[in-house]
Amino acid sequence: MGDLLIRPVTLADVGAINRIYGHSVLTETASWELVPPDEAEIRRRMTALLDAGYPYFVATLDDKLVGYSYASSYRPRPGYRFVVEDSIYVDPAYQRQGIARRLLSTVIDACTARGSRQMIAVIGDSANHASIALHQHLGFNHTVCLPSIGFRFGRWLDSVMMQRALSTGDTTLPEEP
Repeated sequence: MGDLLIRPVTLADVGAINRIYGHSVLTETASWELVPPDEAEIRRRMTALLDAGYPYFVATLDDKLVGYSYASSYRPRPGYRFVVEDSIYVDPAYQRQGIARRLLSTVIDACTARGSRQMIAVIGDSANHASIALHQHLGFNHTVCLPSIGFRFGRWLDSVMMQRALSTGDTTLPEEP
């Protein structure tokens, strides 16, 4: 593997992100969308996250975008303002090479720096052992499995939720912005 670079996303990355996410929507159970969004929708989603101050990173290998990760609001209501949800997608040709770990570690650090106190992983499908193991390796604890709440590819899917404290978590009060 060449030099892996993790950097902030730019609008020029939309096409590669759309390609990676579209493949995942069509072949994997990480996302429960049924039809891949177009580039305009990916750009709209990216811009909304960046405008809200959430971290969004890409991984490049020899100048090729091979994965991306970001954090978003766990829920829109203000009581959840210190909780974020992570998302990670890696090009299938580059999976199981430590790229997702580097991306998620970078997002965890950025969310900690911005004052978030908890990170939630919502993993589509309890059979997604790689994602579950990745999150466990980075300090997430299994909190709940919601059985058979999604249906894709002719079968029922579970949703696994994992949680990790950021900074001091719930042991101290957060600073209000």
